[in-house]
Amino acid sequence: MTPQPTLKERWNYWFDTTLARGPLVLIGFVAIVTTILVLVVTAISLAVPGVRPEGTGAKEVFWHVLFQVLTPNPFDVTSPLPFLLVMLILTLGSLLIVSILIGSLTAGIVERLESLRRGHSKVLENDHTVILGWSHQVFTIIRELVIANETRKSGAVITILAQQDKVEMEHAIRDRIAHTKNTRVICRSGSPADPAKLEIVSLGTARSVIILPPEEGDPDSYVIRTILALTHSPRRRAEPYHIVTHIKEARTLNVIRMIGAKDDLHAVLTGDMIARVTAATSRQPGLSLVYTELLNFTGDEIYFKAEPSLYGKTFGDILNAYEGSAVIGIHQADHTIKLNPPMDLRIAPGDQVIAITADEETLLLSCLTTPPVQTCLIHTSSKRGIPQPEKGLLIGWNESASTIIRELDDHVPDGSAITVVADEVFNDDVQQSAWLKRQKLLFSGGDTTDRALLDELNVAEYDHVIVLADTRLDPQAADARTLVTLMNLRDIAEKSEASFSIVSELLDLRNRELAEVAKVNDFIAPHLISLMMSQISENGELYDVFNDLFDPEGSDIYLKPVTDYVETGQPVNFYTVVEAARRRGEVAFGYRIASSSQDAEKSYGVRINPKKSKEVTFTPEDKIIVLSEEKRFLDP
Repeated sequence: MTPQPTLKERWNYWFDTTLARGPLVLIGFVAIVTTILVLVVTAISLAVPGVRPEGTGAKEVFWHVLFQVLTPNPFDVTSPLPFLLVMLILTLGSLLIVSILIGSLTAGIVERLESLRRGHSKVLENDHTVILGWSHQVFTIIRELVIANETRKSGAVITILAQQDKVEMEHAIRDRIAHTKNTRVICRSGSPADPAKLEIVSLGTARSVIILPPEEGDPDSYVIRTILALTHSPRRRAEPYHIVTHIKEARTLNVIRMIGAKDDLHAVLTGDMIARVTAATSRQPGLSLVYTELLNFTGDEIYFKAEPSLYGKTFGDILNAYEGSAVIGIHQADHTIKLNPPMDLRIAPGDQVIAITADEETLLLSCLTTPPVQTCLIHTSSKRGIPQPEKGLLIGWNESASTIIRELDDHVPDGSAITVVADEVFNDDVQQSAWLKRQKLLFSGGDTTDRALLDELNVAEYDHVIVLADTRLDPQAADARTLVTLMNLRDIAEKSEASFSIVSELLDLRNRELAEVAKVNDFIAPHLISLMMSQISENGELYDVFNDLFDPEGSDIYLKPVTDYVETGQPVNFYTVVEAARRRGEVAFGYRIASSSQDAEKSYGVRINPKKSKEVTFTPEDKIIVLSEEKRFLDP
């Protein structure tokens, strides 16, 4: 039979559990003890003869004892001995009480400071952006949001909740982003999948929520758990959350849409999108630069605007209606997005113009009734030869490789070939891609950084080369191997005077400056996903625009020879270029100057949304940036 606890054990247990409740309980306990001590000593002083000084009453004794407890002071040694003994005992008790009080306050302050350091205190903000999770993408997203928030006169706040240490996150952000301008970044530590931890970042008053999956493990499962915690919290707000995230598997999309059915949820499917961009860029050098210009907040972005004065006009009629903005599509009243729709599509009441412009204030109609189109400089037709088979080289292998090969197979001419160079362990994965219709698939096993292997492949004979990152490695280690391969490829190109294009995948955008030494045509990095998420977090309607833009169906972005549109060697304004593209059923919204393709200060020659009245003298090597289906043509 278990022995019953003694009275002393019960008292000790009660005392321990009471004090363990925190500094406030301890301070309350000290206050009670102090009160009892003052009352007891006062009563003794009044009841025992000779203790209290002569001529003092009950009131004077009480205050005398109270002040002695709070601030012990020396006494005249000529006072009565009983009085001195009582004051000595009182002084010792007061020193004990004051020590406990100071210790309690110190412990409380230390605990509070430690809580602040750990990032467990609640954030009280409104209309802020919440980032749940931590990865290398966080730096690009913060940098873009800082730029987007520059127009907010009252400033803006970004709150981050992740399992990393608060101080470490703050140091990492300061190291990567020198100035956050009018944006404050607040870090808190905790699991985003814990509903209790979500409360500390004030989700109920947030403008948008960005969920960043981890770079290791199962990122889609992390997204699912976080959305569950966010949307099914007992303290969630009544209004829909504006949530932006990215996932790897298409099957995850249906799951999170069910979970977040009541919210404004946008999930970017990363694997296929990056693969499609990589495949398209390999055949169109400079395309990744165009996507970057469209997706970041540094230059011009995509905006919507209702323009009643354009109702009833056709899409082709309004392409030159703006001097400083490039019309690319229509956002119809039923929320359908149409990029580069048929030129005879009429603008109906409730429709909005989709345009590329600096900001909403610059989306202004031109005062010109008749755009100054230089008709005599327009090429009415372009002669194209029969497409010749292409040879592609894919160096490296990761989860995007199969999609890249499939995308290439949809666009290259019949009789083309693609050679994959990767570790032997990927041989089976490569052979599973042997369902190609237009390409012949070849495999060469070996170390992709081995110069001898590259020399044996006769790289100079290929039309385009794609270098993929080894995602099995740490990002820096993977990029280091990629850089070695790029340097070998550039050396081969210079020695053979070959003109093949090179597209490289980098996991860390900071390594781009190192890779530029190899004069690579394009870099594909996860920062494209970060840029897109930043844009969607500010305007959820852009999600459908980007889906349309990156969808293999419909219109795509192309860099086409300027000679297909206008004369070269003489000044031509962009009104004329837009009209030349309109006659081909395309939307022109920029160009790329070949002579500046290696100049970072000039955006590598890419110019999005140029001022239409400004004249440019093109060379035959320059390109016009258009939205096109490559199927629809109009007679001039």
